[in-house]
Amino acid sequence: MPLPPLTGHLETRRRLAQAVRGDTLPQVLLLTGPTGAGKQRLALWLAQLVLCERHDEEPCGSCRACRLVIGLSHADLHWFVPIARPKAGDPDRQVDEAAETLAGIMEERRKHPLYTPADGMASHSIATVRLLQRKASLTSVEGGARVFIIGEADRLVPQESSPEAANATLKLLEEPPPGALYLLTTLDPRRVLPTIRSRAAPIRLNRLTDEAVRDFLRQHTEPRWSEEKIEQRAGLAAGSIGIALSEGEESGKAYRSAEQLLVAVAEGRGPALERALGQVTYSARGEFAAMLDALADTLGEAARGTMGQPVRRSIPQPLLRHRSPRPLLQAMERVAEAREAAAGNVNPQILLAVLGEELAEVL
Repeated sequence: MPLPPLTGHLETRRRLAQAVRGDTLPQVLLLTGPTGAGKQRLALWLAQLVLCERHDEEPCGSCRACRLVIGLSHADLHWFVPIARPKAGDPDRQVDEAAETLAGIMEERRKHPLYTPADGMASHSIATVRLLQRKASLTSVEGGARVFIIGEADRLVPQESSPEAANATLKLLEEPPPGALYLLTTLDPRRVLPTIRSRAAPIRLNRLTDEAVRDFLRQHTEPRWSEEKIEQRAGLAAGSIGIALSEGEESGKAYRSAEQLLVAVAEGRGPALERALGQVTYSARGEFAAMLDALADTLGEAARGTMGQPVRRSIPQPLLRHRSPRPLLQAMERVAEAREAAAGNVNPQILLAVLGEELAEVL
C-alpha cells in the first residue's frame, strides 16, 4: 500500500523545495511539532523530493525514484524508528538484530503506511547508531543523494550510563558525508540532546486545520468512516491526523489517566501520592510514557485557553482556574523532565510521586 499524500504545511514545503532547487538545503534538519502533525510524513516527502528524477516544487510521483520512496523501498532511503534494545550479547550481532527489527517494521509500514509512535520503552540504542554509521559509510546505491530519517530523535538517549550512542550520532552530524541528508523528528526540540540540536536547522510544523483533518479522514480511511465518526475524531484531534486516527481505547486511556492525576494533584498531597502508588510498575512502562505525553498535551491545551486561543480538547476542571499560561508552562517543563527520565531505568511509581509533588507546587 503506497504512502498517503502529505496534508498541509504548504509554506514549509515551498521553502524546502526552494532550498533543494537552489542547493542551499542544510544537511541536518530537525523537524518538530505536535503529535500527529505529519513530521515523519514531511521527512518522507522531502526524501522523495530530493531523490526525484525531476526538479520541481513537488515530487513528481511517477518517476522510478518517487515510486520507490512511496513504496518505502528506495535503496538510498534509510528510516530509523525507535526499537526495543537488541537482546544479543555480541555487539556485531546486536547491529544485525537491530537491522532485522527495522526491516520488519518497514515491511509492516508497506502494508500499513500510516506512522504510529513507537512503544514507550523503545529507543535508538547504541546498536541502532552503529547500524546508522555502517549505512552512512557506504556509497549511494543509485548514484545520487542518501537520506537518513531518525524518527523520534528524542529517544536517542545515553545507553548503559554512557553517552556513547549520542556522541556517535553527533560525529555523523558534525561532518555529514557528501550527499547525505539527515532528517530528525521530535515532538519538542528540548527533548533532543543540546549537542545534537545545535547541529540541526529547525523546521517547525504547526497544527493542521480541522477541515484538513476531516478531508484526510474522508479520503484515506479504510473502510470508509461515517461522517459522524469523522466529525467526532476531528473534534478531538487538535489539528493532528495522527491523533484522529489513533483516538481509540489506548489513547483515551492515556488522557483519562492524565486527567485523574491532575485532579488528584488539585485535591492535595494524599490523593496525588495514592495515584502514584496505583501506577503499575515495569510491565506498563509504555502506557506510563503515553500518559505523560497526554499530560503534556492537556497542559498545553489549557495554556492555549488562557491566551484566548481555541481549545480542541476538554480541559480538566482544576486547570480552568488559571488565567495566565505561566504555571501551566512550568508544569509542562516538569512533565518534559519526567518524560526524559522515564526513558531510563526509573520506577514509574517513584517518578510519578515526584512529578505529583512538583505539579502541586506550580499549579
